[in-house]
Amino acid sequence: MPKFSFEFYPPKTDEQRTQLDRTVRKLKAYSPEFVSVTFGAGGSTLSYTPETVRELRQKHKLNGVPHLSCMGGTREEIRELLSLYKALGCTRLVALRGDLPSGMARMGDLRYASDLVRFIREEHGDHFRIEVGAYPEMHPQADDALVDLQHFKAKMDAGADSAITQYFFNADAYFRFVDDVRKLGVTAPIVPGIMPISNFSQLKRFSDACGAEIPRWIGKRMQAYGDDADSIRELAADLVAGMCRRLLDAGVPELHFYTLNLARPTEAVLSRLG
Repeated sequence: MPKFSFEFYPPKTDEQRTQLDRTVRKLKAYSPEFVSVTFGAGGSTLSYTPETVRELRQKHKLNGVPHLSCMGGTREEIRELLSLYKALGCTRLVALRGDLPSGMARMGDLRYASDLVRFIREEHGDHFRIEVGAYPEMHPQADDALVDLQHFKAKMDAGADSAITQYFFNADAYFRFVDDVRKLGVTAPIVPGIMPISNFSQLKRFSDACGAEIPRWIGKRMQAYGDDADSIRELAADLVAGMCRRLLDAGVPELHFYTLNLARPTEAVLSRLG
């Protein structure tokens, strides 16, 4: 039986809280290994992320896992968050560099994800299992692909246990990335990040910003359906499920779904996987 995990973002309004609660109740049926909660840089979700992790752990009895970013935060702020998560019973973290919010002048005390991983290890030893990000199609701010691979290896060498990739729609990009980092001596699990397609125009905006490539033929197929939302949803689920099946057949350790706090697109993919 394949393992699954899900990513949520912390709700900020009552309406968003109701939406997330509904989504969690539906996706719980798939017995996720863990559910992660994103973190806004510069303190924009400093309270929202811990609140959501607490809710997932205590109300829903799920393995709630916080994202932690070093952007704009001091060592002391990060130290306090780590202590809070330890008190909540968390034994797993997703450690990311994060993006500097527009208008924010300072980077924070820790500059790179590798610095954050090292800091967590210095503060808490092996208490936390640490996940880091990976970019099969290269980080959008990387100078070149080889430098990007070295940055990834630095995060693993700093003490990360495993990695979750940025989403992609080309399985070969994932396989090539894994081959490349294995040649560098990285043996840790690298979990594919999966983005179910719910809104194609929104997905295009996301993808332009984060450097994830949408193959041209997928865009053309989507356009061919015009305003036929049902056909677009069916095609989207078929495409993503087909890629997931290929990844699972190749022996990937787990699939991590970026849910955008919606149940239906993820359920459509999982139902096709049986």
